[in-house]
Amino acid sequence: MRLIKFAPGEYYHIYNRGVDHRNIVQDTADADRLLQSLIEFNSEKVTGGIYELSFIKDRPRPKPLVDLICYCLNPNHFHLLLKEIGEGGISKFMHRFIGGYSKYFNNKYKRKGTLFQGPFKAKHIADNDYLLHSSAYINLNDRVHHLVDIELVRSSWNEFVGLRNSNICKKNDILEQFKAASEYKAFAEDSLQLMLEKRPDYKELLELE
Repeated sequence: MRLIKFAPGEYYHIYNRGVDHRNIVQDTADADRLLQSLIEFNSEKVTGGIYELSFIKDRPRPKPLVDLICYCLNPNHFHLLLKEIGEGGISKFMHRFIGGYSKYFNNKYKRKGTLFQGPFKAKHIADNDYLLHSSAYINLNDRVHHLVDIELVRSSWNEFVGLRNSNICKKNDILEQFKAASEYKAFAEDSLQLMLEKRPDYKELLELE
């Protein structure tokens, strides 16, 4: 049984890694598929697989299970900042996201068994200061881990600082607290420096390395 209870309207830091520290992404096609899974499986309606959905043009976006605030998808682990919309939304979404991508990965690489290290981890974000710093930690997570294979990283950082015009994330809960995206960028990068200085103290880092 999961000790943490998800509640509508609350924010959660969700993360997990590949089983036995293995990579969950091997090439840029995998990285793109993992991001696409994050988008397509966030739906109240049970959909077909991503391959089937690719043939449906101009389809309306279904009602989401969660609000995706920000994300960082690394080669061997991921971080998400999610807001529960309705009862059970996070659990349903994560089941579809992890299950759907695992099926794709196992089919592609002719493997069997679980891809991720047990149940996903979750931390409740109880106050606004924690929310803001969590967004910085997640948006810049590839830098936290000093990753060099950044072509395999998919992050919402560019969306937050105005370098990409996508609307994957519900950014207003974070960005409306700053005068401009440049102000958030400065805040996040300053926060990153503090994170790197405290790096050995981060429990999730120890779990993910």
